[in-house]
Amino acid sequence: MRESRRLLVTGGAGFIGSNFVHYWCQRYPDNWVVVLDALTYAGNRRNLVGLEERENFRFVQGDICDRALIDSLLQSEHIDTVAHFAAESHVDRSILGPEAFVQTNIVGTFALLEAFRQHYETCNSSGVFLHVSTDEVYGSLAPNDPAFTETTPYAPNSPYSASKAGSDHLVRAYHHTYKLPTIITNCSNNYGSYQFPEKLIPLMCINALIGKQLPVYGDGQNVRDWLYVGDHCSALDVVIHNGAPGETYNIGGNNEVKNIDLVQMICQLMDELAPDLPVRPCEKLITFVKDRPGHDRRYAIDATKIKTELGWTPSVTIAEGLRKTVAWYLTHRDWWEPLLSEEYQTYYRQVYVS
Repeated sequence: MRESRRLLVTGGAGFIGSNFVHYWCQRYPDNWVVVLDALTYAGNRRNLVGLEERENFRFVQGDICDRALIDSLLQSEHIDTVAHFAAESHVDRSILGPEAFVQTNIVGTFALLEAFRQHYETCNSSGVFLHVSTDEVYGSLAPNDPAFTETTPYAPNSPYSASKAGSDHLVRAYHHTYKLPTIITNCSNNYGSYQFPEKLIPLMCINALIGKQLPVYGDGQNVRDWLYVGDHCSALDVVIHNGAPGETYNIGGNNEVKNIDLVQMICQLMDELAPDLPVRPCEKLITFVKDRPGHDRRYAIDATKIKTELGWTPSVTIAEGLRKTVAWYLTHRDWWEPLLSEEYQTYYRQVYVS
C-alpha cells in the first residue's frame, strides 16, 4: 500500500495542473492536496469544481514568487511533495512579452526550490519536488532526426522555452548541489479538457463553433507529438511514486501529427458531432496566416526511458483523445465563452490578424 502524501500543486487551476488534481484526488482520496495558483488569465478556479468541497483539499490564491507564502504553506500544511506546474506557457505570448516568462518560470521556480530546500532540511521530509517541463527546451528537429531523449542537448528557440530550460537547470542543480529529491519531466504537447482557448486544439474547436477562421501558421507542416492530458497525469503519478531523484523522464504520446492534418481531423469531428455549425464543412474556415517567429519545425519524444524503467506507456490514441476533447468543448460552452474576453480578443488580433 502506498504511503499517504501531502501535496502542494502549483498552477493547479491551470490546464494540466487542474487535470492532475482531479486525477490525483480521484485516485488517492485520502491524500491532502493544496492547490496554489495566481489565477492569471489562464488559471481558472472553475477548473476545480467538485474538489473544493472535499475535507482534504485547500485552494490558495497566490504567486510562486511569494517566498513568505510558500514557506508558510510548506510548514503549516506539512507538505512532503511538490508538483510544480505553475508557468507561463504560451510561445506566442512569450514573443509579445517575455518578461513575465522569466519572472514566473525562472524566478518563481527558484523561490520554490529555496523554500523546499529549507523545508526539506528542517523537517527531514521524505518527499519529492516534481518539476513539470516541456520538450520545447530541446529545440527543433528536422523531418528525419531521431526523437528527443533525456540526453538531447538543450537548444531553446523562444523566450518561453528558454525560460523553461533555465528552470530545468535550476532544478537539476539543486539536486546535485543540495541533494534535494528533485525530478524533471519533459512532456510533448498536451491536449484535453480545461485548456485555455489560445492553444491550438481548443482554438480550432471554439472558432469552428462560432464560425470564425481557423488560423494555421505558415504552411501547416509543423509536426508535434500529441499527449492526451489524462495519459500525462498517469505518467506523473508513476514518476512521483517510482521515479529516481535527480533523474529526468521524457513523456510523449507517440502521436506525431502535422498541424494541418490535426486541424483537418478536428474539422471532421466537428462536422460529425456538432449539429449547428455556422459554417459546414468547417474545413472551409481554415486560413493560413503568417508564420510565428522562430517557429520550431518538429518535436518528437522518445519515451523509452519511462517505459523501460517505470513501466509507463500512453494509452490514448490521437483519434480517441481528439474525439473526447472535441466532445468536451461542445458540451462546455459555459466554461469557454466567458474566456473570450476583450483582453483575449486583443491578444488574438495581435497574433493572427496582420
